[in-house]
Amino acid sequence: MRLARIVATSAAVAATRSRKQKTTELGALLRDCAPDEIPTVVAWLTGVTRQGRIGVGWRSLMALDAAPAGEPTLTVTGVDDLLTRLAAATGPGSVAERKQLLLELFGGADESEQHFLRRLLTGELRQGALAGVMADAIADAAGQPIDLVRRAHMLTGSLPQTAALAVFGGAEALGAVGLEVGRAVAPMLATPADSLADAVTSLGPELVIDYKLDGARIQVHRRHDDVAVYTRSLRDITAAVPDVVAVVRELDCETVILDGETLTLDADGRPRPFQDTMSRFGSAAEHGDDPAGLLRPFFFDCLHLDGVDLIDRPLAERLAALDTVAAALRIPSVRSPDVDAAQRFFDDALAAGHEGVMAKSLDGVYAAGRRGKAWQKIKPTHTVDLVVLGAEWGSGRRTGLLSNLHLGARDPDGGSPIMVGKTFKGLTDALLAWQTDEFPKHSSGRDGHTVYLRPEIVVEIELDGVQRSSRYPGGVALRFARVVRYRPDKTAAEADTIDAIRAMLP
Repeated sequence: MRLARIVATSAAVAATRSRKQKTTELGALLRDCAPDEIPTVVAWLTGVTRQGRIGVGWRSLMALDAAPAGEPTLTVTGVDDLLTRLAAATGPGSVAERKQLLLELFGGADESEQHFLRRLLTGELRQGALAGVMADAIADAAGQPIDLVRRAHMLTGSLPQTAALAVFGGAEALGAVGLEVGRAVAPMLATPADSLADAVTSLGPELVIDYKLDGARIQVHRRHDDVAVYTRSLRDITAAVPDVVAVVRELDCETVILDGETLTLDADGRPRPFQDTMSRFGSAAEHGDDPAGLLRPFFFDCLHLDGVDLIDRPLAERLAALDTVAAALRIPSVRSPDVDAAQRFFDDALAAGHEGVMAKSLDGVYAAGRRGKAWQKIKPTHTVDLVVLGAEWGSGRRTGLLSNLHLGARDPDGGSPIMVGKTFKGLTDALLAWQTDEFPKHSSGRDGHTVYLRPEIVVEIELDGVQRSSRYPGGVALRFARVVRYRPDKTAAEADTIDAIRAMLP
């Protein structure tokens, strides 16, 4: 298949907000692909290359002097082979080799193909083919049940691999996918509760309430002495967290998959600021035996233990397994409380320096990668994770500093983030200095007052609520928004959606 067909489909998908139309366009493309092309095309149209990161940045591409070809001739297989060579180019002489490969690639591409490739290689390709839409398209193209495709994607963590299974193996191959120790699965997510009382009433009486720690989400896999640690975005950070690995190696088991959080603690056991936890990733060795420099793991779920997969078992069974292997590392919790007991537990969590609590149904299974009512989070204030779209230059004492933030909510259908407000409140001198230095590295353009950013940076915003507004395209605006912290542990694909913001309307 010609690359030009992929480029045309990408443009068509970007041009519509209809999920059905996106699925139709993608499904038609996949049906026309040769079977061995499908994993590559699926990867590209979800914004990544099959080879992963290949070390090509904006500066390299902007400095590239390659005139567009007169007509499109590139093929999917040819481009994929060239990207494989590019990813393999390392060591002495690699700079010149990589430049020559890029010239070969871009010299063979017409103008629209160059634009597509430039965005693909720099992580800027966002035409709306998010995981959910692509999963629908795979099911449509392969003629397989969508539930089977979604489950296979959940357990493999890879849409290209899921597409290959659907096309080459059909329902039997999709259904055979199970948990695999050492292969990360998408984490289960929580829905904000209207109130603690509502959560207890809707989930009770068979529920458990956990502290909601102010840490970084981790998923830990262990097979004998081999331990792997993943972030919420499934990034492997094993080498960066030796203190967590050491703790997990001490557990009395052969194989296990645990879900939890990691954070740093003060000498008195209180959590240190979230920024301290994030700064310790990969730096624990620098702190030696200093307890403040250690990342401490705490777990709230067990998906596998000693050969038994638990992901489809009720939470009550998963917690029983967790208690047999890591009871000392379990997040503080209370089982089957009434509203008054839950409120006391919530107050204790806040007094101990934590964010709030999580209420969970003991009957619920682990719905990886999805938000559902089986897990509900309760905090003392409304907070949302939004994407920074730009920042305005400050005035007065903030002259020369990037200050007022433009904030966007994620489009659940995969389009560009949708602006919902601005704020300069909550920005400390340290944050102002940081974002003035950092934001230009993510710039997509600027005018006399504003630096506009590629949607890559996520910020946690506290607000008093939302209101209807004709000023912003989503029809809703934040009320009294203020910055809590930046979230380097989250990508723009994990920000809160415009639907979640609209659901907060009175």
